[in-house]
This record gives sequence, structure tokens and C-alpha cells, in this order.
Amino acid sequence: MDPDDEAAPMARPPAARIAVPSYSLPTPRHADDVARHRHSQSELGCFHSGGGCGGAGALPEFVGEGGGEGIYRVPLRAAAHPARPPAVEVRPHPLRETQVGSFLRTLACAGRGRRRGQQLWVFRESVVPVEPVLCVEADGANGVVWTGHRDGRIRAWSMDLAAGGGGEDEAALTWQAYSRTPVLSMVITSYGEIWAGSEGGIIKAWPWEVIANALSLTPEEKLVAELRIEKFYIDLRNNGNISSFPAADVKHLLADHSRAKVWSLSSMAFAIWDARTRELLKVESARVEAPVMPEQFIEEEIKVKPVKKDKPQSPFAFFQKSRNALMGAAGAVRRAATKGTFVEDNRRIETVVQAMNGTVWSGCTDGSIILWDGNGNRLQEFQQHCSSVQCMKALGERVWVGYASGIIQVMDVEGDLLAEWTAHSCPVIQMAIGGSYIFSLAHHGGIRGWPLASPGPLDDILRTELSNRELSYRRIENIKMLVGTWNVGQEKASYDSLYSWLGGAFSDVELVVVGLQEVEMGAGVLAMAAAKESVGLEGSANGQWWIDNIGRSLDEGISFHRVGSRQLAGLLIAAWARKDLKPHVGDVDAAAVPCGFGRAIGNKGGVGLRIRVYDRRICFVNNHFAAHLENVGRRNADFDHIYRTMTFNKPHGSAASTTSVQLNKTVNANGNQVDEDIPEMAEADMVVFLGDFNYRLNGITYDEARDMVSQRSFDWLRERDQLQAEMRAGRVFQGMREGVIRFPPTYKFQRHLAGLAGYDSGEKKRIPAWCDRILYRDSRAVLTAECSLECPVVAKITSYEACMNVTDSDHKPVRCAFSVDIARVDEFIRRQEYGKILESDKRIRSLLRESHFVPETIISTNNIILENQDHVVLRITNDSQREMAAFEILCESQSITKQDGTKSEFPPRASFGLPLWLEIEPSVGLIEPGETMEVTVHHEDYYTQEVFVNGVLENCWCEVTRDKEAILLVNVTGSTSTETITHRINVRHCCSTISAHSPINPLSIATPSTDALLGEASTRSSKKNPSNYLQRSDFKPFGSSEVHDLCPM
Repeated sequence: MDPDDEAAPMARPPAARIAVPSYSLPTPRHADDVARHRHSQSELGCFHSGGGCGGAGALPEFVGEGGGEGIYRVPLRAAAHPARPPAVEVRPHPLRETQVGSFLRTLACAGRGRRRGQQLWVFRESVVPVEPVLCVEADGANGVVWTGHRDGRIRAWSMDLAAGGGGEDEAALTWQAYSRTPVLSMVITSYGEIWAGSEGGIIKAWPWEVIANALSLTPEEKLVAELRIEKFYIDLRNNGNISSFPAADVKHLLADHSRAKVWSLSSMAFAIWDARTRELLKVESARVEAPVMPEQFIEEEIKVKPVKKDKPQSPFAFFQKSRNALMGAAGAVRRAATKGTFVEDNRRIETVVQAMNGTVWSGCTDGSIILWDGNGNRLQEFQQHCSSVQCMKALGERVWVGYASGIIQVMDVEGDLLAEWTAHSCPVIQMAIGGSYIFSLAHHGGIRGWPLASPGPLDDILRTELSNRELSYRRIENIKMLVGTWNVGQEKASYDSLYSWLGGAFSDVELVVVGLQEVEMGAGVLAMAAAKESVGLEGSANGQWWIDNIGRSLDEGISFHRVGSRQLAGLLIAAWARKDLKPHVGDVDAAAVPCGFGRAIGNKGGVGLRIRVYDRRICFVNNHFAAHLENVGRRNADFDHIYRTMTFNKPHGSAASTTSVQLNKTVNANGNQVDEDIPEMAEADMVVFLGDFNYRLNGITYDEARDMVSQRSFDWLRERDQLQAEMRAGRVFQGMREGVIRFPPTYKFQRHLAGLAGYDSGEKKRIPAWCDRILYRDSRAVLTAECSLECPVVAKITSYEACMNVTDSDHKPVRCAFSVDIARVDEFIRRQEYGKILESDKRIRSLLRESHFVPETIISTNNIILENQDHVVLRITNDSQREMAAFEILCESQSITKQDGTKSEFPPRASFGLPLWLEIEPSVGLIEPGETMEVTVHHEDYYTQEVFVNGVLENCWCEVTRDKEAILLVNVTGSTSTETITHRINVRHCCSTISAHSPINPLSIATPSTDALLGEASTRSSKKNPSNYLQRSDFKPFGSSEVHDLCPM
């Protein structure tokens, strides 16, 4: 379960105020007062017990004020999300690291023929042995799923494979659709033909007869048939006048079943084709004109006044001005983009769908949705969400829209918003409808099933029942975690120092996170680091040295595995997980926020890692705040800037990585910041801040501090600690906790001088201070909260100490050990409980029966006889007085009567497509309650024999006129399930005369002989292409069987 998915997007309830210690005792000024003061502090209990994890062995903790307010409240969690429908976890969110090279990118629901039940097909983005699937179409008539691949091939997979009857995972049919370009889009038309789009505006079509013959052959004969299919395709660019057709990539193909048309769409334009004749009917541009010329606007933005150079500049000043100029130019480009200069990029068409009322919906990257009529005329445009539209699905009078923000919206066919919820913590990239569910595929590979009837009373009952059964599927995991921080002062440590700090500290530690400061410094280093960040690079030789040597001290590769790292100039953070914990650790994201030199340079700032552990997100942030005793306000501001602006991205070098330095937050098409009020860290289940915070001791001299340290009067010294004073006032680290400090101040020391005598005794005599600290916040809103799905992460500090024997730097390394309880969901058990609720609760079963309601409909006739080119009107009446009826007309079978009176039966075309001699309009539609829809049935002459070679029509013959017969299916559904009532209609065309027609094209071309094709086939190597569909083992059973329909009858 995604931790973000459990956070309800609604106002949080007021959190309980957490009491903080009050220090009001007189300050001892002499050594003989110290003992009495220490005893008094102990009796008052100024530090809270660590609590959580049973409380045993927990150190007392100091708790900062302000944790229950605003962005510092702990995120709301629940066993069942209170603001969305309860979902079936078909495939729980997998760790990103386990999906490299095999991310799920497409899915489809299909039922074979008239057989009851649905199968959910999901295809991986695998690299070998089968190229990634880019598009998919389900063909229930023939029991196959068609897929288009990056290598330009089209493959057919038997649906029997998913039921275990296919044996080896081999494609039922495959051919090379494009030799050098991918199959970007694919569609099955109203007449059962397969069309495929690729780069450069190329669209190819394959007549069903050629494909049908191949499907019926034996495996040995299919190789010849596949070669035939590759050759006998139709290139739509050679079919009529297409001079206006754009040469852009055909990213989407849509079958308009209402009018027997096909829409082909690129990013900025679309075309409409006749599905029967394959003629181009219309080309429409969706381009939006920019209101301002780019060059002029940007020049005006970046104009600066010349500055007279009066004196030489320091390297830092020169670098800062150069950096500011670059950032100013980048800001100008960004502002120009948000003001419309590059608005075209924000108006790309991302997805398209046909609603059941016949309108076509296109979704754009700026979140807008445009409705078109069947002729390509714009009806209306609206925007219900600012995020990019990624996918859409329609059923009945509803349309579901999935966004890049993870939101799913439900609308009616007029575009009115009915409901919305956060479906996933990342983009919803695909959806499919099957049974009583709409399935959503998230970018991370997780799949959820949402009831089609949602929102409704069913959701409340399911949510309550699931919450009541929390104990049955809740699991508590405990991990030991070690966090270390060290300002290394541009030095390199010895192996003994590293081992003393980390390697030999705790043998039972499972997760180690290390933060370093001042790995390297200097103007040149900062300039180089900033230059790398600007192009999405990071790291250095010194940083790599530290990572390698810390890993060596942890026995990396055998005991531990490194899970992530991030460097910004002198700041470095890295994490390692023990081998047995590694399968439960992943989705590592990194971030960096510079705070130096106008919030642009990384000499000060923070670097962070966000790690998913047992489905909970934990953020670790390594910091280096402003120095010097008097800069308390700047240090507070550094924390506030990092906490508010740190945004995590995939680590540098990944496929989708971008620079993580937060110079500006993401802006949408309107120029507004995205989620600027809720920092990402505020949504984490646990946050750990570590580093050189640089807070000093107030009101104390160097000699007094040395005396107190030598007497280990740490309670008295803490009274003067700037950090705790600021936390007590609620000005920094609001609501965070720190273990009681029982070690000497860690700054400032002379290098390579052991013991407390090593404190700085030079000319400056820096007052000792606890600069190096580790603080945290878990899921507890109150100190007494126990670990549960409402409070999923509860931590305690078991050790907090400094390694005073390490002398490599002027700072001492600090380490903090945590024992962390994590509550997670056992999705297998939860799905079992979900199924039990559906089967046992009478209220739910009653509601499900209502959701499966299909309006009663009446058809005017069950038999239609056509003469020549007659038109017959079929009337479909919705006899219901309260619900709309959705209908779709398909062709179950067709036959031709021979001259001897016998019938020749033909198998159904792809997806029960219509025969070419029959036109039906509309074949899809919505009928209002009590209303009647008139459907025109028309006979049309067509060519039964067509010969295409390399996409060009070489010859065709008009059909020898014979009596033809087709069995039509009028499928009627509601809007909240795929439950169907079917009417069958026998359509017969009777010919008055029988006449043969001469060839239209005198050029006759012979079909290649079987021997010739076999000879060509012999030159090709036979390859077995294992399927890359998702194995059923990836889906844990829903109870003891497959995913149930919501209303098993």
C-alpha cells in the first residue's frame, strides 16, 4: 500500500499539543552548584521518555514546540482511505528497483467470445527477449489479445494462455508491421480490420481475411502466412488524396463505432477516416497560437543595466554574478513558457476516447478536455484539473479520466464532474473496464480495481467493514536503524575511524544512513558543482571515495547493499540496507536544496533521500546551516527553506531523472506552483534531520564551557544550547524530537589531538558547541500513540553518542540508533477479507444487485431483409423510466448462400466487426429513459477480392452477387457494470439477379505460390518469442480464486 495513498486529501483534525520541558531553574555559575542542578533536572523529568516500540531501552527525548500546527502536523493515515472508494489491490505497488527493464505500461480487459468472465491483461516494458509493448487491443471474438511493439512487430496472444491452457508462452501469430519504426498505436475498426500507426504519419491496415486465414493454420504453416501478411497490407497514404495529412507520429488511433470511422491523432492534429472505404475524410489541427514572439519576450525579460567595473572581483563574487545571470535567463524562459510562448507543448493530445453518446473526448497535457462531434467539429472545452490527462475510459453515461497527479475523476457524458479521488501516488497511465471494476495502472506498476458504482453507499459500508477487520491484515515489522553525521572538514578518514564510527557500532543494524559535510570546499569546487547540477549531474571523486570507504567498513556487497546517495558540493548523503532487509527497501528518491549565496550555491544547504521501507516512506536530510554564533535566525531560515522546498526525484542517471536542486518549484501551465502549501516532507511517515546545524552555546565563555565539559555538566550546558531554545520557542524543527545529549560538545577540535584537551585552543578559541545533531519526527501525533495503520511508524532512540576518539576532523562524528516499528498491510489477507465482506454482507449484495441493473429494451424486429441497397430502420426503445440504456451493435457471425443453396459460414471478424457489405448507423449510443433510438441498416456494394502489394492496391474484383446473411448482436448495458442483455437480429440480403462483374483494374497480379513463400521463409531464422504478458503469479489470489466480480451470481 502506498503511504501517500493512505493520506486523506482533506483538512487534518487538530493535533494534540505536545508538552515541552520548561527550564526555569537558576543557572549555576560554580562547580559546586552543578551537582544540585543536575539532581533537580532529573527529578523534574525534563525529557520525555522515548515511548513507542514498547518503551524498553528508549532514551528520554526533547520535543520541539509547534508540531501540531500547519505543515508540521503528522500526515493523516487510516486503515481504509476516508476520501476514496475501497480498492482491490490487484497488484500492490512494487519497488521500482525490482522493475528495471520490465515496468508495466499497458493493460486491457477481455472476455473470450460469449463466455462469462473477464481477464485482465497487463504487458511489461521488457527489453528482452520480446520488445516492449506500446499498445494493446483485446479481441474477444477470436480469443486473442493484439499487441504492438517497439521493434515494429504485431503479435497475437491466445487468451487461453492466461488460463493455463497455452503451454509455452508463445505468440499465436506475429508479423513485422514496420521494419525500422515502432508500432505506436493500434485499433480494431468497426469492420474488424487491424490498423497500426507509426512514426512519420504512416498508417497501415490489414484486411481481416488475410489475418483470419493465418490464425486458423498450424504452427508450421503460420510462418508462410506471416510473410504473406507482411506483404499484403494497405498503406493509407496511397489511398486517395492525403496531401493535407500531417507527417507527425501517429500516437493514437480511435475506432468511432458509432459512425464506422477511425480517428488518427498526433500530438497537435488529428485526421478522420472512413473505416469501410479507408478514405481520408478530414484533417484538423489542434495547434494553439502563441500570443508573444519568443525571442522578443525573452529579450525583454533578460535586459539588464550595464554595471561599471570599479574594482577587481573576488572569485566568489564573480561566480555569484555569473550564476545569477544564468538563473535570470532560465527564469525568463520559464516565465515565457507559462505566459504562452511555449503553450503548444502544454496542449499536446495525450489520450482519446469515445463516449457512449458518440462524442469524442481528447485529453491534453495542460489538463483540458475537448469534446468533438463525429465530424471533427469542436463542441466544448473544459478543465476539471490542472494536471496532465493521461488516459480515459467510457461506459454507459460515465467517463473516467486519469491524471498525471494520480487523480481519477468520474464525469457524465456532458463533462460534469461527478466524483474524484487520489487513486495512486504517481501518474495513472492506463485504465481498463472489466466486470464491475475499472482497473487503473499506475506509473510505478501497481494496479487497483475500483467499483464502477463508486461513489455511492457501497463505499461507506466497505470502508467501515475493512477498518473493523484491520487486525486480521495488519502486520508490525521492526527494524534497527543507524544514522550518522560528520563534518569531515575536507579531510579523509582512516579505516579505523570509519569502523569505530559505523562498522563496529551495532551488529544488529539493518539500515545505515550517513551524512557528511565539507567533503570538499572552495570557489572552484562550488562552481563545478553548480555547473554539474545545471545539466543534471552530481558527485565528485572525493564524494565517491567516501562512499566506497564507508561501504567497505560496512562490508558492502556481503552484509550490506548501497541503496542510494546524493551529493551537492560538499554535502553528501548515502544509505545502505542489510541483505535480508533489501527486498523491502526501495523507491529511493533524491533531492538537494542549496542555501548558500542567494539560495543558489551548495556550500550550505541540504541533501536528502526518500526511501520506501515496508511500504512506508522515510525521509533522511543531511544539512549544513549558516555558521557563526550570531546567525541563529539564518539557521532557522535555512531549515525552513529546506523543509518547504525540498522535492524528491529519481536519482541522477535514471531514465526519468532531472536535476534535483530546487531553484524553483514546479509550475503548471497557469504559472502556479504545484502543492506549494504542502511540502513533500510533511507527507512522509518519518523524517530524520541530521548534519552540522551550527547552533552554538549562548551566554558562556570558552573557559566556562571547558570547565563544564570536564565535569560532564551537560544538563547545565544544554540550558545555553541555541537549538533547544529555538525549538522550545517553536521557531525551528517544529514538533521534532532529539535524544538526551550525554556526550561532550562535538565542535571545535584540533585535528589529531585526542581527548577533551583537543578543544580549539588557538587564537580564536571557538566556544565548544553541539553543532552536529540528529533529530526526527515519526507518525505519532501524541507521545502515547501505538503503532497501527493510523500511526504506521513509531520510533525510539536507543543510543545517541559522539565518537570522541576520532580525530581526523575539527568535528566529532555523531551517531544515533533507532528502533522503528512499522505497520504495513498484508495485501493478500486484505483481499481475502474484501472477498468475504462481498460474499457475506447482505447490504452490500443488495447494493451490488442494484448496480448490475440493465434497463429493459425493446427492439422493433428480429429479422431484417434487405433488397439491393435498401435502408431499413431498426428501433430500439428504452423501456426503463429511470436509467439510460447504452447499446452496441456487433456481428456474431455471417454466411453466404451458394448457388447450390448451401451456406458457407465465416468466422467472426476481429472484435465482432461488421461485414463490409453492411452499414449500421449509429452502432453505439445512449437512449434516454422512455425514448427510442432509430438505427439505419443499409446494404452496400463492396469488393470481396483485393490484392495489395507493399501497401498499394494492385487489383480488385466486385463481388459476385449472392444472398448474404449476418447475425447481429444488440448488447445493452447500464453505467455501473458490464452486465449485458443481448438481442439477436437476423439480417439477410436477397439479390434479385446474379451477375458477375469484370475486374475494375485490368492489371492482374498473381498471388505468390506457397512454394515461393516457403522458399522465402527458408531464408529466415525461426525465433521463439516468449510473451511478456504479466504472469498470473504476479497477481495474488483474491481469496482462493481469481479477482472476483463485485456481484458473483
